[in-house]
Amino acid sequence: METFFLTTPLYYVNARPHLGHAYSTIVADTMTRFQRQLGREAAFLTGTDEHGQKIQRAAEAAGISPQQFADQVSAQFRQEWDRLGLDYSFYIRTTEPRHTAAVTEIFARLQKNGYIYKGSYSGPYCVSCELFIGEGQPGNPCPTCGKPTELVTEENYYFKLSAFSDRLLELYRAQPDFIRPESRRNEVLGFVEAGLKDVSITRTSIHWGIPVPGDEKHVLYVWFDALIGYLSGIGYGSPAAADQQRWQKLWPAWHLVGKEIVRFHCVYWPAFLMAAELPLPRGIIAHGWLLFDEQKMSKSVGNVLRPEPIRQVLGADALRYFLLREISFGQDGNFSTTALVTRYNADLANGWGNLASRTLAMIAKYRDGAVPEGESDAAMRELAGQARRTLIAEFEGWQFSRGLEAVWQLIAGMDRYLAEQRPWTLDNDAGRAQLDRVLRTAYLALRCSAVLLAPVLPESARALWAQLGLPAGPEQNIEHLHWDDVAPGQRIGVTAALFPRLEKEKTLEELKRLEVMEEQLPAPAAKPAADVHIAIDDFAKVDLRVGEVLTAERIKGADKLLKLTVDIGSEVRQIVAGIALAYEPETLPGRKVIIVANLAPRKLRGVESNGMIVAASVGDAGAPVLVSVPSDTPNGARLR
Repeated sequence: METFFLTTPLYYVNARPHLGHAYSTIVADTMTRFQRQLGREAAFLTGTDEHGQKIQRAAEAAGISPQQFADQVSAQFRQEWDRLGLDYSFYIRTTEPRHTAAVTEIFARLQKNGYIYKGSYSGPYCVSCELFIGEGQPGNPCPTCGKPTELVTEENYYFKLSAFSDRLLELYRAQPDFIRPESRRNEVLGFVEAGLKDVSITRTSIHWGIPVPGDEKHVLYVWFDALIGYLSGIGYGSPAAADQQRWQKLWPAWHLVGKEIVRFHCVYWPAFLMAAELPLPRGIIAHGWLLFDEQKMSKSVGNVLRPEPIRQVLGADALRYFLLREISFGQDGNFSTTALVTRYNADLANGWGNLASRTLAMIAKYRDGAVPEGESDAAMRELAGQARRTLIAEFEGWQFSRGLEAVWQLIAGMDRYLAEQRPWTLDNDAGRAQLDRVLRTAYLALRCSAVLLAPVLPESARALWAQLGLPAGPEQNIEHLHWDDVAPGQRIGVTAALFPRLEKEKTLEELKRLEVMEEQLPAPAAKPAADVHIAIDDFAKVDLRVGEVLTAERIKGADKLLKLTVDIGSEVRQIVAGIALAYEPETLPGRKVIIVANLAPRKLRGVESNGMIVAASVGDAGAPVLVSVPSDTPNGARLR
């Protein structure tokens, strides 16, 4: 089976993940799912870059060690990707021992091959970019981020980058698509053609990094260290046979990067691999910046937005769709919550979701839930085939917006078809055959759309597939998708709104409120000592009550949340609890639980929660286990 391996950037752990990080990872997840639907064995790697001066300083400011700081922020990245349902295959941290082993091995290879020598550096250095500037005066702005540079004078090991100018230019010219898009290729060509200078790959003025073997006062430069994570994350440098087989099978990779780090990936990284006599990547795909208020989203500018509020209010699929449809891949794209809600209502609620609701409701009403058999409309079949062909071609070229546009042309075409055919007027003897034809056509169009949209809207495509009553899932081979491949006697499943329409102003207010709460979350800090105590008066403020679960149901678009009604004696409370991965809703009614009764109300995914269910976190995954009391304990009893 043909393999496809893709990497995201390894995200720097100087701050929690924001929408810019999410954009890269969503693109990688989408492309990997798409490649699997082409019949390929596809995987993608992500992870965190955890060494360097900026991390060392951030940890000092937080009063903790660099390792503690990296541990906390890396965990936040992984938690965010899991919340968004991103199906990464490998996760690498550059502080892991397996990564250290790979880095020191490649350093030794470069040294053995004569591409490393000892020298010294004196000049401007940008801490924010972890970049040796090489020219200009210390204090001048960094040409990449604009922040003031600092004077660095220290002994270094240098890599002979200048020896690879001709080989790199030959690579770019022999493989014109090695760097995409064309604008980034031209940028790199100009940089290399201007002449390459040798580059420092160690530091002695900082200590947070991988020590140079045999000369431990040096630590390896973060940009030498981090790039090797693409190899260490899939087994390079491991003595285990299975690890060696894995990296040899998956490598070379496609690298997905932001445009600001193209030089490191398109110049330094291929040169390091050439010097180490290792295979080069398949290519570098650079995307533009995610802008907010027309500026690049970044912590230093103070204009970051977080993915979590959007996931809570609109769902992960809505965020995925907006980023891939609204932004022309490779170019900068402006993010607006107003545009997000507008496109959600127009494309997802009124478009795809409404088509699904109308079609399935008519099949239920007019054909008692049975999908009509017989012929379908030939023009709609051709439109679906065109959508499939266009999506494949555009996604293969990383043009997600144009591929999605083709699917929405199918959805719009189906809406026009229903408006023209007016199936609600055909429920009579004369119109029976035509009604069957219309309903079957609409059903087949929905089935086709679920398969085509599965890489972009995985949760919603699976939900629609279940409503269509189909087995397995929509992750079918797109190239082998057959329009009329529905078994005789097919019946639809239980239906529900895929994308409930949102009230725009209320939704924007809720997004803003949750974003403010996100920004108020504490930064990484030292863990409290084990002997820190609270007074009995503090504990007495917590009102713990016994309650009985009356009802439980899932919340649309929230895979971990259940909406419960709980009888606490004096009243019945509605409570949202993050226990859906551990408990099925139907198992909870009648169960005694403990709730925090005096917690301030808050909304989760737009659902008000008046209290909190008490649960224990068990195991590495933190699976929730409900804390309970004997079944004869009266509702409303207070725990003291």
